[in-house]
Amino acid sequence: MKILLIGYMGSGKSSVGKQLATSLNLPFLDLDTEIEQKEGISIAQIFDSKGEIYFRKIEIEVLKNLLAKPTDFVLATGGGTPCYSNTMQLMLKQPNCAVVYLKTSLHELTDRLYSQKANRPLISHLNSKEVLEDFIRKHLFERAYYYNQAEVVVDNTSSIENTVQKIKKALL
Repeated sequence: MKILLIGYMGSGKSSVGKQLATSLNLPFLDLDTEIEQKEGISIAQIFDSKGEIYFRKIEIEVLKNLLAKPTDFVLATGGGTPCYSNTMQLMLKQPNCAVVYLKTSLHELTDRLYSQKANRPLISHLNSKEVLEDFIRKHLFERAYYYNQAEVVVDNTSSIENTVQKIKKALL
């Protein structure tokens, strides 16, 4: 089975995905890393030099190529991946594939991301926790329609181990 993890930035897609993949003896893939390898530059550089429209075009192309592979894997998508074009429908219609939304509270996301903001270009300019919280709140409101279409919704406010167990229980 291909397991596609979706959720907002900081929701734990990579951390949970790596541990989930290990526990299921599957390879772990990160969509952003796959895009960077294809393009030969970082995501930030793609946005800066080629723009978001180009990035989204490459993102769906790389995702389609991964989904066409016969092998199973756990994939951490980008926070915006399911929200553009027909990407969410593409993921949901794949055979032998499960879309899992790592639902994380606004408070938890704000705490996690505030401590990481220097490493995240999209939010590095937000200079207070309150401004960051408003930014996240707006995005969560806009993206909820897409995120909540996932076949499995898992609360991710506890430990990585607990979240992995919840996903395995829901899927197996």
